[in-house]
Amino acid sequence: MQIENSTFPILETDRLILRKVTEVDASSVLKYMSDNEVVKHIGLEPFNTVVDAMDEITWYQTIFEQGTGIRWGITLKENNEVIGSCGFLNMVPKHFRTEIGTELSKEYWGQGIASEAFEAVIRYGFENFKLQRIEALIEPENTASQKLAEKQGFIREGLLRNYEFTCGKFDDLYMYSLLKQDFDLSESQS
Repeated sequence: MQIENSTFPILETDRLILRKVTEVDASSVLKYMSDNEVVKHIGLEPFNTVVDAMDEITWYQTIFEQGTGIRWGITLKENNEVIGSCGFLNMVPKHFRTEIGTELSKEYWGQGIASEAFEAVIRYGFENFKLQRIEALIEPENTASQKLAEKQGFIREGLLRNYEFTCGKFDDLYMYSLLKQDFDLSESQS
């Protein structure tokens, strides 16, 4: 499992282009990451300034450069504006595993966009990073993300009590996992 630092992969689905997020996308990132409902279950306070968005974009670049993760900006084919992101973090090459996360602008909820992006990223991880296990850590109240993970075949393994301290409180998280052999690599599921 290795991320090539020189070339950021671009993923294409029926409706989406998943691409690198850059500084020119800061206002788009600020737009959806300043929404309380979008950040409610991802352990972040709503963004207030373009500097907050730039910090997020810098984090995306850092995890890619360090080989610990990769985060794609979600864009519609007819519009290059970043409307969310999806990707891997906390990659552990020794154990062929990683965590996956995503967020999407509220105006695009319920249209299957998150599912389409999620499936493309999962497929890329199994095929190109040779992952064996992809984990999703999801707050119990976040039923939409639970449904998203379950649609792709993730299995809830258990509850991690007080697993994270974010936004001034301890959060319980469900541990979900998807193993390579449980994912159909032969065809798109979206």
